[in-house]
Amino acid sequence: MDFELFFYLNILSALTTLTKETSMDFFNYKNGKLHVENIPIEKIASQVGTPAYIYSKATFLGHLKKLQTAYSAIDTTICYSIKACSNINILKILAQNGSGFDIVSGGELFRAKQAGADCSKIVYAGVGKTDKEILEALDAGIGYFNIESEAELENLIKLTKQAGKTTKAALRVNPDIDPKTHTYITTGKKESKFGVDIERARQVFNQYGKNDSVRLCAVHVHLGSGGKTIEPYVEAVHKILPLIDELRKDGFAIEMLDLGGGYGADYESGTVPSPEQYAAGIVPLLKGKKLKLVIEPGKAIIANAGVLLTRVLYIKQGGSKKFVIIDSGMNDLMRPPLYDAFHFIWPAQVDEKFVPAGKVHELNIAGTEVVDIVGPICEGADFFAKDRALPPVKRGDLLSVFTAGAYGFTMASNYNARPLLPEVLVDGDEFKIIRKRQSYEDLISLEK
Repeated sequence: MDFELFFYLNILSALTTLTKETSMDFFNYKNGKLHVENIPIEKIASQVGTPAYIYSKATFLGHLKKLQTAYSAIDTTICYSIKACSNINILKILAQNGSGFDIVSGGELFRAKQAGADCSKIVYAGVGKTDKEILEALDAGIGYFNIESEAELENLIKLTKQAGKTTKAALRVNPDIDPKTHTYITTGKKESKFGVDIERARQVFNQYGKNDSVRLCAVHVHLGSGGKTIEPYVEAVHKILPLIDELRKDGFAIEMLDLGGGYGADYESGTVPSPEQYAAGIVPLLKGKKLKLVIEPGKAIIANAGVLLTRVLYIKQGGSKKFVIIDSGMNDLMRPPLYDAFHFIWPAQVDEKFVPAGKVHELNIAGTEVVDIVGPICEGADFFAKDRALPPVKRGDLLSVFTAGAYGFTMASNYNARPLLPEVLVDGDEFKIIRKRQSYEDLISLEK
């Protein structure tokens, strides 16, 4: 591919991404200025500073409601995956709007409880649950433990008996399906550290499925994260339903199928199915099967609801490369260096010729340039985008890193002794800080 064609396609991909985001979600350019719902993002920057995570309430509620509607033809519980974005203010809003929760640690259980979650709508996954975490979940009365191994199930049975309680569990079964995503976030193959294969699943039910303390009454499947097609999920249902039929014939009362998460978000325009398209492939297969359905979306709800707002510090020329150095780093957003993930990045204020309006091919794209967008961390991996088309920017300009609501703040660290960022929630004409910016004193408070 020659450079001119690559350059054009790069811009086209970026601008169609923004066109789709602004049509679906509540981030829009008005007179060349980016607004979150009804608030200019530069107003938030002036009061909160940069870098900062900014979320749109209308966007994540909109995505939750689309999922609830798409699966309404069958008994479905949407269990938002807390690991995607775990701020208790956001969790509280989701809980108030009918969401259950998918958790993977005692800390996430604590967050869910602080947010007022209905604990009976919590599913608990994770290969290494400690005794303390299991007992906390038993005391909370969660809906289901997602069991990852025989050893874990044996321990859960023992602890449940000791506590004088009963609980429900779903065995995580790997259907040996590759969703064709990044190797780090593919979890449904037979060789995965998660769950058991279908052949072993039958043995697990035969050995443990009729004990009195832990009612093994469900099957859990999770293919991985970042799915971009419906077919792997449909294939998984086709593989799991015969197992459920066999188990029922053997006298096991299977009441629920948990299809996990991993449903994609539009990091790039039009690359993932809609909730309606996922449901159209899955729901008909489960109708009449007398199965409750649980799904565990994370990024599908919150990714497009968040932006990372950052400011340009310097412009640097290095050989043939131009670098835009910003005040946010890989410690704030790990996805690009960790997964080689794409995030659309665009100035918060631009000449109107750079604002998508109508058909993308009618947009005047003259004047953009190809740059690397990098942070201040002392690591070569500290980048947000390489060879990316961007309108000209200068020191002090604001940049918005889109689709940053999922696995942004939750994966952040204090590397290079950098304080964690504030989180801001926008609701129509108002915004509030839902997590304060960490101070230097906060950095060492637990060390004194």
